[in-house]
Amino acid sequence: MVEAVRRGASIRATARRFRVSPATVHGYIQRADGQRLDRVDWSDRPCGPRRPANRTPRSMEHLVLTIRRQLRKHSILGEFGAEAIHRALLQRGVEAPPSVRTLGRILDRNGALDSRKRVRRPGPARGWYLPDLAAGDVELDSFDVIEDLVIKGGLHVDVLTAMSLHGSLPAAWPNAQITAKTVVQSMISHWRAFGLPAYAQFDNDTRFQGPHQHPDAIGRVIRLCLSLGVMPVFAPPREMGFQGAIENFNGRWQAVVWSRFRHRSRPDLRKRSDAYLEARRSRAAARIEAAPRRRPFPNRWRLNLQTLLRGRIIFLRRTDENGKVTLLARHFHVDPTWAHRLVRAEVDLDAAEIRFYALRRRAPNDQPLLQKVGYALPQKNG
Repeated sequence: MVEAVRRGASIRATARRFRVSPATVHGYIQRADGQRLDRVDWSDRPCGPRRPANRTPRSMEHLVLTIRRQLRKHSILGEFGAEAIHRALLQRGVEAPPSVRTLGRILDRNGALDSRKRVRRPGPARGWYLPDLAAGDVELDSFDVIEDLVIKGGLHVDVLTAMSLHGSLPAAWPNAQITAKTVVQSMISHWRAFGLPAYAQFDNDTRFQGPHQHPDAIGRVIRLCLSLGVMPVFAPPREMGFQGAIENFNGRWQAVVWSRFRHRSRPDLRKRSDAYLEARRSRAAARIEAAPRRRPFPNRWRLNLQTLLRGRIIFLRRTDENGKVTLLARHFHVDPTWAHRLVRAEVDLDAAEIRFYALRRRAPNDQPLLQKVGYALPQKNG
């Protein structure tokens, strides 16, 4: 455009030719200012003056930086941030000093802020609280319950869900009500179809653990696991992350199966759920195949709730201010120096003892033994 005007074309004719306003052409002519076109700075410039009218004077910025250096060296309180600088300016009698927020921006653009970056440590491995599970040698199935769903017309629905840790093998059983008996039946059918994991993990619902009001109460779900050589694991109450895999699946199931469709009945809901599970297992077939190997379900096994209990039950717990934990409706002293910390309590029914191991997310491979406590579980009928 500038070259065309310099050759004699009018500004309006040049504006029509390049489809811009005459003011744009005039602006580029002013920017060229008689220079050779290859020496002109054609880069975009913000509109308005080069220096904002409300910018803090440079002399004030120098004063702010000087006061900061003085406060950092000599302040008795050790404070040299924007608020401390604002107080110092007022004490010096500076009229209308910059606000605290403006002082913060002055420090920021002059590189005078201390760099305090959040330390982000890598998270522990999956199943870090069980060494063989974290190493990928064994598999764990998590179970949970989605409650209080209602089909239009007043049909109540609860859903028992399952998800394996390494293989992401899903399962879901919508029912009118989830009880300990229905949990046992569903777990048996699931394990008959896909094999037995090394661990089965639950929250502390009474349907999984048994009644909480009686000491040493062992529910039928625990008895099922022990009779099949599967170690039941109970996540710590009100702790995030331990049930992450199953909770993520619960949210996905509700979004994809429950919320997307209008279900006429519970059988209709089960049909849609089964179709979703089949599709999800098909997509995750490679991961399921690569997961740790499961044990085959014993052919001649029969559930006997009165059989002698053997094996281990694992409780993940957090100690209180005195280093004590509560499990099986009993209190155990672990370590007064390990207050408000995570522990893994292994109830060894064969050795008649409970072993408490320290757990730390920052050092997941270091799980020292804190305490051994003698404990014999009274053998009761289920």
